[in-house]
Amino acid sequence: MEFVQPQPTSKAPANWFTGDVWWDVVVAGQAPSRMRANLVHFAPGARTHWHTHAVGQTLHVVSGTALIGTRDGTLFEAHPGETVSCPPGEDHWHGAAPDRFMEHIAMWEATSDGSPETAWAEPVTDEQYSGPRTRRR
Repeated sequence: MEFVQPQPTSKAPANWFTGDVWWDVVVAGQAPSRMRANLVHFAPGARTHWHTHAVGQTLHVVSGTALIGTRDGTLFEAHPGETVSCPPGEDHWHGAAPDRFMEHIAMWEATSDGSPETAWAEPVTDEQYSGPRTRRR
């Protein structure tokens, strides 16, 4: 057993996010582990671009109000202590509500064959971000 040396907090890349987003890597598993987890800090209104995960993704909201959108126009609102599962290949985005910071733990796995874990697409429009919200499917 060992303590993992923490990495410095990093600014998220602008080609994957809109607004100010920072993350702390919690774990980036080394083979045979494929586990990945980041604590992600979103400023109000900040969000990911559209993306998919080859093996799916789980989001656990730590603070603030999270918004999670799907291509069918559904916009979920999630609160601290709630966990949302995005299945493999589902096009989605997530971010903070416009009026408060939000933090979530993003968890996903690397692929077993070394192919990309995440496929990034275009930015989320203001119209998509501002749609009507729902609490659960």
